[in-house]
Amino acid sequence: MAQFTTDIFAQFDKKWALLCAGTKEKHNTMTISWGGMGTLWSKPVVTVYVKPCRYTYGFMNENDYFTVSFYPEECKKAMAVMGTKSGRDINKDEVSGLTAKPIGQVVTYEEAEVTFICRKIYWQDMVRENMPEDAVERFYTEEEPHRMFIGEVVEIITH
Repeated sequence: MAQFTTDIFAQFDKKWALLCAGTKEKHNTMTISWGGMGTLWSKPVVTVYVKPCRYTYGFMNENDYFTVSFYPEECKKAMAVMGTKSGRDINKDEVSGLTAKPIGQVVTYEEAEVTFICRKIYWQDMVRENMPEDAVERFYTEEEPHRMFIGEVVEIITH
């Protein structure tokens, strides 16, 4: 049981994931390593965190759906591009080499092992006053805190 739990927590922290919001015509994707999966209001949910300075932030605010997808190890370099380059400046789909795959009103990538399609059901800005001081000092001295987005998992696609 302990190994299983470790693997679940490692999905975001060690393996990373891609968060994508927007439409086939206009979307942005970013690498995330903070997130969680669980249950809220009797619904399966995925929780993600996005800083206001990130280009994806606007897409998350403007759209009702988003995807969270996980990838094999051989996609790590492409995921690094998605996490270090801004969609404001480049076409990250082209530069990363990943193949965008529209599914209904959302986008994932052909290379994904699994994609969670999520309907946004809640969001809230994180507040410095409610955080431990060491977290504020480590993550929020130069930028505003993350916004937390919770999405109901409406479909899981295995590729």
